[in-house]
Amino acid sequence: MITLTVNDTAYELDLDPRTSLLDALRDHLALTGTKKGCDHGQCGACTVLVNSRRINSCLTLAVMHEGDAVTTIEGVGTPEALHPMQASFLDHDGFQCGYCTPGQIISALGMLDEFRSGWPSHVSESLEGEPELSNEEISERMSGNICRCSAYPNIVDAIRRARDESVATGGNKEPA
Repeated sequence: MITLTVNDTAYELDLDPRTSLLDALRDHLALTGTKKGCDHGQCGACTVLVNSRRINSCLTLAVMHEGDAVTTIEGVGTPEALHPMQASFLDHDGFQCGYCTPGQIISALGMLDEFRSGWPSHVSESLEGEPELSNEEISERMSGNICRCSAYPNIVDAIRRARDESVATGGNKEPA
């Protein structure tokens, strides 16, 4: 028996120790917003936040996350009160079929937190100081999330707009 805290709710689960976090979320908690894509950590459809850091939930075991705070797309906004990142994805058509969208949104939130923390990426010009959030920077940081419909320009626009609106409002609409 383990206790998983998902979207601020504690759940006691009797799981096979080989159960992935993805399968625990989808099959045992009926949180189906996190998608099963490749099941090999290559597509990003299963991205969730664990202790505010993005991970591929298909590559980790649920038992490894007892005591961690797991956030899925179901824990980010509601249909009545969308999170600014969700609203930006809608406003900028950052999706087509929608399958990858939950993973894209969760990854974008984690990516912006990494950016604000000063983590450089492969394309950052310097390892010191705050990098500029250019389109190339966003694309590199989001490269672990695949969109088979190729909505990438709209995804980059949505992320940039959510981040820019957050900065313009002094962080009152923080997209992370």
